[in-house]
Amino acid sequence: MQKPTLLMTGPYPEWEMPLLKASYHVLKLWEAPDKAAFIAAHAKDVRAIASRGDLGAANTLIDALPHLEIISLFGVGLDAVDLAHCKAKNIRVTITPDVLTADVADIALGLCLAVARNIPQGDAHVRSGAWANAMLPLATRMTGKRMGIIGLGNIGMAIAKRAAAFDMPIAYHNRNKRNDVPYAYCETVEALAAQSDFLVAVIPGGAQTQAMIGAAAFIALGKEGYFINVARGSVVDEAALLHALEKGVIKGAGLDVYLNEPKPDPRFAKLTNVVLQPHIGSGTFETRRGMGQMVRDNLAAHFAGKPLLSSVV
Repeated sequence: MQKPTLLMTGPYPEWEMPLLKASYHVLKLWEAPDKAAFIAAHAKDVRAIASRGDLGAANTLIDALPHLEIISLFGVGLDAVDLAHCKAKNIRVTITPDVLTADVADIALGLCLAVARNIPQGDAHVRSGAWANAMLPLATRMTGKRMGIIGLGNIGMAIAKRAAAFDMPIAYHNRNKRNDVPYAYCETVEALAAQSDFLVAVIPGGAQTQAMIGAAAFIALGKEGYFINVARGSVVDEAALLHALEKGVIKGAGLDVYLNEPKPDPRFAKLTNVVLQPHIGSGTFETRRGMGQMVRDNLAAHFAGKPLLSSVV
């Protein structure tokens, strides 16, 4: 039986490739010197796309593949896929939820600790030998501080659970109030920021959340507050964030995501009150293997005519 043709828009972890090749005729779009010509040459054969949340699949690519049936994403981000367009063309879309929840929550708490306790500066202080001559300035305690979570979904709940272990009072903002949680609800991001010491963003990207966190939120968070973003760079007014960090409107930030990845605004690198990570929230062997398995399981279910594990369309 002939293997279905699978177009990959970008690389997966190296251990995934043999597993995909065992079941599919794999086309590597990112290696093609002329991508338009490559797509045109294989368009009639492609039945599935395997992509990543950051890469998605543009409508122009989708429209160029007349026999496309499914897009399986390695990740949970959907801002790079037009779901309405896929639905109109009867193309299924799947993501890899849940398997990355714990790791993203862990990195959120790690960023809180790193920026509040000056962990990167402490590491540099010891490595440079400066410790022999001077102590670091005192840092900020995390235990007992107030945490505000923007987006109380699965990852937000996992962050809240971890924050509770630090005896942190928790509040949140969602589009709608939840009736199944004990946390205080705030109707606006600004209201949440005003009662937070650590403001954590974990909302999806996309048009509905574009620049949702802006200057007013940072003013409300205040000069003793920290902003943590493990969501998407697009959810923040980045110019307002840079201004807040440079002018002391807020005390600091921990960022795993940026507006322009993988080349964020160079002004971030000049700041000493921000801890930067390269969009690595789900970056553990355990989670990446689980994500790869879910991609393969969704593809296998589709081609076997079985229900998909985690479809969004």
